[in-house]
Amino acid sequence: MNAEAEPRLFATTRWSLVLAGANSDGDEQKAAEALAELCRTYWRPIFSYVCRRGYSSEDAQDLTQDFFLMILETNWLQQADKGRGRFRSLLLKSLQNFLHNVADKNQTLKRGGSVQFVSWDAWMAEAPSQLSISDRALDALAPERLFDLRWAVTVVEQALRRLREECEGKGRLRLFEGLRDHLAAEHADISYADLGIALGVAEAVVKKQLHNLRQRYRWLLREEVAHTVENPADVDDEIRHLCAALAAAA
Repeated sequence: MNAEAEPRLFATTRWSLVLAGANSDGDEQKAAEALAELCRTYWRPIFSYVCRRGYSSEDAQDLTQDFFLMILETNWLQQADKGRGRFRSLLLKSLQNFLHNVADKNQTLKRGGSVQFVSWDAWMAEAPSQLSISDRALDALAPERLFDLRWAVTVVEQALRRLREECEGKGRLRLFEGLRDHLAAEHADISYADLGIALGVAEAVVKKQLHNLRQRYRWLLREEVAHTVENPADVDDEIRHLCAALAAAA
């Protein structure tokens, strides 16, 4: 990730739409759609957190589904502390309260319901994350730190997915696959000559294309983060927080 300033301000984001709808000064339908999209994107940190709190994988699936349905089908935002400002922080606090209530009420989990918010089979079948994080590092993290790590990984993966789709649409998928591992690397760690040989292009072309991909990747990262904060001025601070979460597990 990179906290460099970008020329464009993210004036309207998914989270700002959600907050506007909750305050009755925005489009409620757009707010609901924006909230649903945020939930679909960031359900993995929720699931990981619930598992780390000691629930089995099956129970964690059910609890994650129930938590998101609670958010989407109730006046969750009106009851939540919107002063927290960021979707990540507000969601984690709400999840902690939700699990506390589940434990207090000793609720019986019901499996096999008709509503499924995310596809567990599809997730389990996916390739491992592009970010290499050891099992030892993951096991050592407290639930809250694991939540932040999974959140940061999701942001990175979303940006990489979008960049890949853009490159594929322009017929540059091979270029993306050849350079993706170097998008966040320092210049000193890269042999442009070797990359040029592997891709069958001149060294100068590699330098230019990698520079362009890095610029676009950083912009996409910032846009993904911007969708989870209310104030564009909070983007850099949120990026620093997520960078710290990634560094702690390196």
